[in-house]
Amino acid sequence: MQLTVLVLILALLTVIGFQAGRSRAAASVGGRIAELHSVPSYHGFYVALWAGLPALLLFVLWTASEGWLVMQMVLASLPDRLTTGDTQSLSLLKADILNLAHGISTGHDSDPAVHAAAAHYNSLHAIADWSLLAIGTCLAVAGLAYGRQRIVPSLRARNQVERVVSILLVLCSLVAILTTVGIVMSLLFEALRFFTVVSPLDFLLGTHWSPQMAMRADQVGSSGSFGAIPLFTGTLLITVIAMVVAVPVGLMAAVYMSEYANPRVRSWLKPILEILAGIPTVVYGFFAALTMAPFVRSVGQSLGLGVSSESALAAGVVMGVMIIPFVSSLSDDVINAVPQSLRDGSYGLGATKSETIRQVVMPAALPGIVAAIMLAVSRAIGETMIVTMASGLTANLTANPLEAVTTVTTQIATLLVGDQEFDSPKTLSAFGLGLVLFAVTLCLNVVALRVVQKYREKYD
Repeated sequence: MQLTVLVLILALLTVIGFQAGRSRAAASVGGRIAELHSVPSYHGFYVALWAGLPALLLFVLWTASEGWLVMQMVLASLPDRLTTGDTQSLSLLKADILNLAHGISTGHDSDPAVHAAAAHYNSLHAIADWSLLAIGTCLAVAGLAYGRQRIVPSLRARNQVERVVSILLVLCSLVAILTTVGIVMSLLFEALRFFTVVSPLDFLLGTHWSPQMAMRADQVGSSGSFGAIPLFTGTLLITVIAMVVAVPVGLMAAVYMSEYANPRVRSWLKPILEILAGIPTVVYGFFAALTMAPFVRSVGQSLGLGVSSESALAAGVVMGVMIIPFVSSLSDDVINAVPQSLRDGSYGLGATKSETIRQVVMPAALPGIVAAIMLAVSRAIGETMIVTMASGLTANLTANPLEAVTTVTTQIATLLVGDQEFDSPKTLSAFGLGLVLFAVTLCLNVVALRVVQKYREKYD
């Protein structure tokens, strides 16, 4: 509640600061705006930044550190018999305190000192929130007064406001970069832990995948085998089937909508195709498991072929239908972006409509089409639900689309479901799979970039 009040107060003081800065700037020159270095609005933004930014920085820093500081104060007040122990017992103690503080049952009879610590935690948390409200409000008022006092005709308000905005834009840009670095580092560190237990060669070149590990030394039949070749093969097989369905259909649909369909038909057809992208993947999974898989099996049996009840073909076809909008919609936009003058020049040389599309429009739109296809490939590689429901979890090393296979993402989801011990090779293998999948996706993007650079047509 206190934090919400503080945010509302900051918003109100920021608006007041903007109005105060703008009016003071105009009053300082007697209404002669031309004598100001910056327009009054920049002076208003200048005061608003002084009113809101320092308090906002305090709010962010306190929100990030409040939980840790309060917990350290609570632990310092506990008896030594509760806080002296290994890291795991201390983590359990913190979890019990937090659960009791939030009114959640711990599932066991807790020590009375732990109940007292939970009450102490709530009291400290309340004191901290009221302190933040008071300090933040005072800081905002002081900033507003200081910023308003600095308003003079020669103040370079525009330069300072734009400098602050530039810093904020740089920080926002760093969020994506730091997020990518964090993802890579988390994958890399956990994968290195896995590769200290399992040889990278056995992982990358092994042909048998069975990540079950024995819980005891005398347990039999769960020694663990981490050959990932069947997972990569299954991922490649289903992705190829999906792209065989999605790329021709998507490209032909895009060509029809952009070159042949009249505007009225296109205005109806494109939204209908894009509806496919909004259907939840679990619905596609139901369709693949209940409709497509039995259909593929019945057709295969009528032809005398042995088809598994869960096949790569069923999953791949449904996945291809799902990613058609990724190809058709983006390709349609790219083809429409090709200048009409190129088409007119081709028609003027005597080329037919189909020749113009093949030899002028498609080469000019190639970079965007390749980007659309790569987005579809990434979507197919990362799909989990359809494969889980229609293709199964069997790690078969096969190129037969009529057999059951599994993919890397499906195994990652399976390995990390439920209560898992993150020190076991079984769980750590998910990070090894994720790292390899990241590397493969990066290589695909590099190859696509090279293809675009080599075959792109440049026009003046």
